[in-house]
Amino acid sequence: MFLTGIHSSAIQLPESKEAIILPMYRKSMLILLLIVLAVAGGTYYGCYMQEKESIQLDAASQAVSQEDRAEITVYVTGAINKPGVVTVREGARMADAVKACGGLLPTADGEKVNMAQVLKDGQQVHVPEKQAGSSALPANTGKASSAVKTKADGPININTASAEELDALPGIGPTMAKRIIEYRETEGAFTAIEDIKKVKGIGEAKFEKMKDKICL
Repeated sequence: MFLTGIHSSAIQLPESKEAIILPMYRKSMLILLLIVLAVAGGTYYGCYMQEKESIQLDAASQAVSQEDRAEITVYVTGAINKPGVVTVREGARMADAVKACGGLLPTADGEKVNMAQVLKDGQQVHVPEKQAGSSALPANTGKASSAVKTKADGPININTASAEELDALPGIGPTMAKRIIEYRETEGAFTAIEDIKKVKGIGEAKFEKMKDKICL
């Protein structure tokens, strides 16, 4: 009986240890799992907030950049009430710049100014005055009268000249005159007489023929 009791105790002792250790092991694994989930969740949240702040900073930077580009500065000269440097909104047209300068003078030749021209930052635009006797010219005088008038008045301003006046220049026909005006409207005023060579079809040879007959 003594041996039987000992044998019975020896068998029951491991079962008692397993009953104690197994729940503790499960509890430890559960705690470890919770810690891992907490760390992973915190890391994900931190990355999410960092990305969100980065997106907000980028949006703010773009907004500031757009505000910086919201205005342009142009220089307006000629027959206007207040010639000088004015600031207008980006994408503004010649009419907006003229208005900012107080409007045209009574002597201004508004027909030679493209009021629909889109302005660029740093551009200079000029409003010419009416030439004496220009209103007395017959309506049907055509190109010949324009040529005579151009010669009598001296060099023509390539920034303000009409298509008829440009047509009177050596080597410049109606098509080339139209290209010059289109260039002024898209690229802005010429800053040097040599810039007229940037117009398609006007090379060094044509420029040499007309350089003494043009000005700014």
